[in-house]
Amino acid sequence: MITEKTRAEMREIIARYPQPRSALLPMLHLVQSEEGFVSPEGIEVCAELLDITAAEVAAVATFYTMYKRRPVGDYHVGVCTNTLCAVMGGDQIMAGLKEHLGIGNDETTEDGKVTLEHVECNAACDFAPVVMVNWEFFDNMTPDRARKLVDDLRAGAEVEADRGARVCTWRQAERVLAGFPDGRADEGPSAGEASLAGLRLAHERGWTAGGNVATAGPDLTTRASTPGEAARTAAETDTTRAESESRAAEAGVGRGGQGPGNRPETPDSGAENADARNSGNGSADGEKGQR
Repeated sequence: MITEKTRAEMREIIARYPQPRSALLPMLHLVQSEEGFVSPEGIEVCAELLDITAAEVAAVATFYTMYKRRPVGDYHVGVCTNTLCAVMGGDQIMAGLKEHLGIGNDETTEDGKVTLEHVECNAACDFAPVVMVNWEFFDNMTPDRARKLVDDLRAGAEVEADRGARVCTWRQAERVLAGFPDGRADEGPSAGEASLAGLRLAHERGWTAGGNVATAGPDLTTRASTPGEAARTAAETDTTRAESESRAAEAGVGRGGQGPGNRPETPDSGAENADARNSGNGSADGEKGQR
């Protein structure tokens, strides 16, 4: 049941946006945090508060796979079975979990703890095969480790993701996605070894995203300890990138650069070049005629 508290929070979400219907996505996540899925009542309430039709809300809820149309267990376990993860063992992991849990794809265990689903891509191919629990990453998985993971979840043990915070319940995670932070954004590592290896190499060789102008950027190999520190690091990164791109543009590096070797033609110079080309063609034609 959608409570008055949830309705008030939906209005709070709507107030964040210039156009009310832009609030629909986080509102649907809030419905899932309350109901465990996008319920018919949740669709009706969203439509009412946004002054749109229930059909418009349902169209969105059925388009995005993160919105579920039937109840989800405490832990949504998504196994990537897209090409790379599949060949690295994702198919084997999925088959093993089906047998171990006694459920099929998009089904929930009898105790209501685990919902198992194969997903097309977890966007972490450098850590394949990947499993996600309530959108937290578990990298380089194996069938044995996957079985232990779901056993720990069902037993109520505290489980830490490979990259990210301790695993919370599905409803708690959905509330965060609705825009109500749980204060644990900086908990746990933010990147895995495959990503950090490339970052270290870039630092060692002075590579930057703005061109070939080497600049010293902030240290991104460790996670910020506080939200304030994270904000400062992001600001420093943006400043460094902007300075690098400005210098690259002045040096004629990258698209649209206007350095000494890449000066645009002026109208006069273009006409002169055209005359020269026509003159050259005429001379060549004359030579052909003389032959």
